[in-house]
This record gives sequence, structure tokens and C-alpha cells, in this order.
Amino acid sequence: MIKHPDQRIGIFVDTQNMYHSARNLFNSRVNFKEILRQATAGRKLISAVAYVITSPTKEEAAFFEAMEKSGFKIKTKDLQIFPGGAKKADWDVGIAMDAIKLSPRLDVIILVSGDGDYVPMVEYLQNHGLQVEVIAFGESSSKSLREAADDFIDLSQDQKRFLMKIK
Repeated sequence: MIKHPDQRIGIFVDTQNMYHSARNLFNSRVNFKEILRQATAGRKLISAVAYVITSPTKEEAAFFEAMEKSGFKIKTKDLQIFPGGAKKADWDVGIAMDAIKLSPRLDVIILVSGDGDYVPMVEYLQNHGLQVEVIAFGESSSKSLREAADDFIDLSQDQKRFLMKIK
């Protein structure tokens, strides 16, 4: 895996995927500031975007502020609640479109998610000359996504660094 200071990188965070993985696997929260540090690895950061879902109560405002202070641009989408009570909240297509649109200005795409739905995006970007790295928790990451990526960083391997206990 080649990582050098001249590489231009874009980081795309599937926040819901990471939040639920950390909570379900370790009853913890993700330390996104450390993930940003790990992902950047001395390279030229062009863009770091965290994709988040807003709830009707807007209780996540403090979290959004902390993410922005850590260096992330925040993109929000409202939680969809259907008449039958079903809820939908994902950014898969939005993340893929943003990564593809920004790709001409990047050398490396870093996806922070373990969702296997991103495999076609990874393959598309690789076929267009980009290196694609994935950062996620090994236990909740799609095997096909791990295999498709040029590099996979398993956050579970350094829990003290990448997790914060829920208070």
C-alpha cells in the first residue's frame, strides 16, 4: 500500500454505519477525530465529509458541532418516517455520488464504513485510477468490501484509540 505526502485524499464517513457498529459491538462511541488523523496519515486532505441523519428532536446538534471542530464538513438528511411507522435513514447513494464527483481532484478515496453496498463504487473508482481505502470495524464490515479495497484498516484492532466509552 503506497501512502505518500503528495497524495490528495477525500474522506467520506457513513456516520450511521459507524455509530451503530461501535454501539452494537462495543457499547461505545466512535472517536472520529482519531479516524481523521489515521486516514490522513500525513497526506493532503482535500475534503472530509461526515454524512449524518437528523432526528425530529435535533438532539444531535452537539455531535455535529464536535464533528465540525474535528475537521469534518457535515452533510445532513432528515430521518424519513413513513405512515406505517417504518424509518429510513441512509446516505449510500449520496456518498457514492459525492465520491465519484470529487474523484477527478483526488488520488485516494477513503470510505469510513463497512457497508458492502459500496463495493460497486469502490470498483468504479479503482477502474478510474484511484486508490480506495476502507476504515471500519472488522466484525461488522462486509467481506466483499474488505476484499475490494486497496487497504482496510480495522478499527477494532486499536479500540483504545478509536472508541470512547458511553458515559
